[in-house]
Amino acid sequence: MTGQENKGTAVVTGASSGIGAVYADRLAGQGYDLVLVARRANRLEELAEKLRYAYDRKVSFITADLSDDDDVRRVERLISADESVTLLVNNAGLGGQQVVATADADAAERMIKVNVIALTRLTRAVLPGLLARNRGAIVNIASVLAYETSFGGIYSGTKAYVVNFTEALQREVAGTNVKVQVVLPGATRTDFWELAGSDIDQLPKEIVMTADDMVDAALVGLARGEAVTVPALADAGKLDTFLGARQAFYGSLHANKPAARYAA
Repeated sequence: MTGQENKGTAVVTGASSGIGAVYADRLAGQGYDLVLVARRANRLEELAEKLRYAYDRKVSFITADLSDDDDVRRVERLISADESVTLLVNNAGLGGQQVVATADADAAERMIKVNVIALTRLTRAVLPGLLARNRGAIVNIASVLAYETSFGGIYSGTKAYVVNFTEALQREVAGTNVKVQVVLPGATRTDFWELAGSDIDQLPKEIVMTADDMVDAALVGLARGEAVTVPALADAGKLDTFLGARQAFYGSLHANKPAARYAA
């Protein structure tokens, strides 16, 4: 890989395993240097050494818990000051099939901090630099559960935020050379499920995707300039229909008086 064009530095959160580790591998193979962010220092160090050897890229890592305010701000400072950053992959996330009435409030807060607040702050940290240099991309990993609440309102609510936040970002960067993509994976075989207290083997095998396949599809979508990538969706027209129907519905929500059906 020596002599390959350097595409700048990709920051990947949640990089110590699963989807994040696959992104790190693929991006190093595409010519990116890497900054890997995760909680588990031993895994980060092992992965960084493996990628340096395999791809002859610069690979550094930041050990950080993105549910910790001080850690998030430390990562912000480091990546906002790095002018080589051309790509941010906001992959870190916490899950859990939690019913609000019985959820552990502290666990719910940690999920919101990682899935929503850290993602927002890290995006804010790199976006001004990307716009100033007029190049680069931000990839936000959401979930198909952004559109389905059966897994619990807390998790699906955080992922709905990621979708809406990313769509607004896409409008914000329109007309520039900065790309913004939201990825909506379905069930993906990673240790995320075990950490969330669920058993992925209880799901039908035909709906469970490998992390390798998910990331490879998402990177194809990014290369094609897709704003929304759903790796499992066979008929892209269904996404267009859904988004179009949603926009039409929104257009019917405004009037100078309440609808007749609310008349006393």
